[in-house]
Amino acid sequence: MTYDLIIFDYDGVVADSEVLNSTVMAEQLTAIGLPTSLDDVLAAYTGKRWRDNRPVVEAALGRPCPEDFHTTWFATCRERAPLQLQPVPGVIDFVASRTEARCIASSSGPDWIGVGLDLFGLTDHFDGSVFTGLVVERGKPHPDIFLHAAKTMGVDPSRVLVIEDSEAGVTAGVAAGMTVVGLTAGGHIRKGHAERLTARGAHHIADSYEAVAAFMDR
Repeated sequence: MTYDLIIFDYDGVVADSEVLNSTVMAEQLTAIGLPTSLDDVLAAYTGKRWRDNRPVVEAALGRPCPEDFHTTWFATCRERAPLQLQPVPGVIDFVASRTEARCIASSSGPDWIGVGLDLFGLTDHFDGSVFTGLVVERGKPHPDIFLHAAKTMGVDPSRVLVIEDSEAGVTAGVAAGMTVVGLTAGGHIRKGHAERLTARGAHHIADSYEAVAAFMDR
């Protein structure tokens, strides 16, 4: 099958950022009195917006989070990015080689996405086609952001391929009526992750961008 649009998630799909993001979040949660490991964050919070994760954190903490929690998280991630943030292996060549329309639809904010795109030299490849959780009422695992992206790009959902690494993202893409590839190429992938993405409805699991291309061109 051919596709008219590829929708990329960002963290764990374009940027190999989940370990960085989650490490900082674990450090901050621990510092405010909620002992949390990297794997705890990866299991519970990845793929979702902070405003959706915040009530879960506060329920576990038993009190409100500090108001500057998210801004501190972003500042710390941005400070560490020049040394720690890398693209997911193969994504730069994949983006350069594909002729389909493309966009990003991510739970992250535009400032964080911009940090990685600038570092990787991909800003021009996604110019004007970055959609974030700020533009929809409901975040992943709801399909809203993917449907918004497809509508804005002028493509029917049935003609869209979504590349996702999180359970929430796969669930959202499937609910949007799109073909979803579960990508397991990032440094955050743990044992059993592919099986969890399959259980959420991923149509194909790819452990590399070469495998994504092979699936698309079969």
